[in-house]
Amino acid sequence: MSRAHRRTRTALTAPLAAAVLVAGGFGAMALTGGPALAATGSADPQDDFNGDGYADLVVSAPDATISSKAKAGYVAVTYGSANGVSAANKKLISRSTSGVPGSATANQRFGTNFTKGDLDGDGFSDLVISGGSPGSVILWGSASGLTGGTAIPGYGQSPTTGDFDGDGKTDLALFSYLSGAGDDPASGDATVWKGPVTRAGQPTATLPLLDKADWWGYDANDASCATNGGCQEDGDSISGPIRSTRTGDVNGDGKDDIVAWKYAGDGQWGNRLFLGGGSTGFTSGWVPADGTSTGTGTGIGDVNNDGFDDVVVGNYWNGDKVQIAFGSASGLSDQRVQTFDQDLPGFPGVEEEGDGIGSTVSVADVNGDGFGDIALGIPGEDIGDITDAGSVALVPGSASGVTGAGTQTFHQDTAGVPGVAENDDQFGASSALLDVDGDGHADLAAGSLAENSWNGAVWVLRGTATGLTATSSLAFGAGDLSAPATGAHFGALLR
Repeated sequence: MSRAHRRTRTALTAPLAAAVLVAGGFGAMALTGGPALAATGSADPQDDFNGDGYADLVVSAPDATISSKAKAGYVAVTYGSANGVSAANKKLISRSTSGVPGSATANQRFGTNFTKGDLDGDGFSDLVISGGSPGSVILWGSASGLTGGTAIPGYGQSPTTGDFDGDGKTDLALFSYLSGAGDDPASGDATVWKGPVTRAGQPTATLPLLDKADWWGYDANDASCATNGGCQEDGDSISGPIRSTRTGDVNGDGKDDIVAWKYAGDGQWGNRLFLGGGSTGFTSGWVPADGTSTGTGTGIGDVNNDGFDDVVVGNYWNGDKVQIAFGSASGLSDQRVQTFDQDLPGFPGVEEEGDGIGSTVSVADVNGDGFGDIALGIPGEDIGDITDAGSVALVPGSASGVTGAGTQTFHQDTAGVPGVAENDDQFGASSALLDVDGDGHADLAAGSLAENSWNGAVWVLRGTATGLTATSSLAFGAGDLSAPATGAHFGALLR
C-alpha cells in the first residue's frame, strides 16, 4: 500500500459533524453535532477531519459567485459516515464564511487547490485552502468537524502536506501565487513549515525548499548544466508558478516527496519531482511529464505493493497514454516505466484520439488486496453516438504493475449510475479515491465540471472487495448543498 495508508491512526471518540446553511446567506454557517459515536471506520486519518474513521470529501467550486463577486470561489466538505457522504452532512467554506480570514474577491477563485493533513498533531486532519495572492487559509479539524480559520499570508498557491523530513510530524509546503505567462517563468517564494503548526499559524521551524535543478532535472553540480542553460540554486524560491501537487514516498526513505506541475516558460507546463530531505531541503529527480492542460493527470500510490510509491501520469504529451514510473530505493527512472492506453487487454472500450485518458489520475487500494488501483478520468470518451460524454476507468494494480485484467469503466449510462450521458458532459474530468464509508475499501468520487451548463456535479461510487460498484451510488451538485451553483464548476478538484 502507499505510504499515506501506512500512517498511524489515533482512535478517537467523536460526534459526527454537520455544517448547515442558515438564514442570512452563504457566509452564515454553523456546526451542529450529533450523539457521540465510536470511531469505528478505518479510513486514512489524513482524510478525516472529525476523527470518526470516515474519509471526508472536499469539492472545489472555484468559479462560483460569492457575495456578488464573480469567480470568488468556495469549497464544500461532505463528511463521511458508515453510509458514505450525503448532501445533508456538509460544510461550505468561502472568504465570506464567518471565521475565515479575508473577504470574497472577484476572480480570486478561492479553493482552486487545497490539501489535507494533521498540522497541529491533535489527531484530526486539517484543511489548507489556496486563496490567490492574499495567501492561503487553514481550517482546523475537531470532533465537530472543521472550525475557525488561520491566515497564511503570501503563500496562496498549491499548498501540500507530508512528512518531508521524516520525523513523524506533518509538514506543510507553501508556494507564493504566480501567474503562468511569458517566455521566462517568474520566481516566487516557497517554504516548508515544519510541524506541528500552531493554530496561530506558527510552524515549529521552517525548512528550505531548494530549487537545485533546471527544468529538465539536472543537478546543480552536474556538468550538463553548462550545456543546458544553467541550473538554478535559488534557496527558498521557485521559478515558475505551481498549479498542482501530489505527495508520496517514491524512494522509501521515510521522507515524503512532492510531484509539482509547474510552468517552465515558453508556454510549457510539466512535472517536477522534489525529493524530501532534512534540514537541507529537497533535491530534484526525474519524473514523467504530465501532458494535461490542468496538471490533474498525476497520481501517487504503490501500484505493485513493493513498499515504494509509484507515480502515475496520464494523457502523456497529449498522446492519450498513461505512464507508471515505479518507485525504488534510488527513486524514479525512465528505465522503470510501464506505458498503456485503452488497448490494454481487458480494458473495456476502444482507444480513440481525443479521449483524454488519464486527464485525472488517483491511486488507492479499492479491493483491499494491498495493491494500489488506478482511477483514470476519460472525459473525452464517446458513449455510443454521444460525443465527449466522458467515463472513468478503474485499473487494478498487481505485482507486475497493471495487466488490464479486472478493469472497470463507468459513465452516466452505466446501470446504477445516476443521470444520463449527454454531449460534452465530460464526466471524469476530476476524480479522487478515498474511503468515505470507512470499510477499508477506497471509494471513487468523480466530477463533471460541464454538467448542467458548467454548474458541475459529483458522483460517488462505493468500493468493494471486487472493485467499484454502481449500486447505491450517489450524485449531487452545488444546489443539493444549498450552495451557489450557476457556472460554479463544482467538482473542479476532488480530494
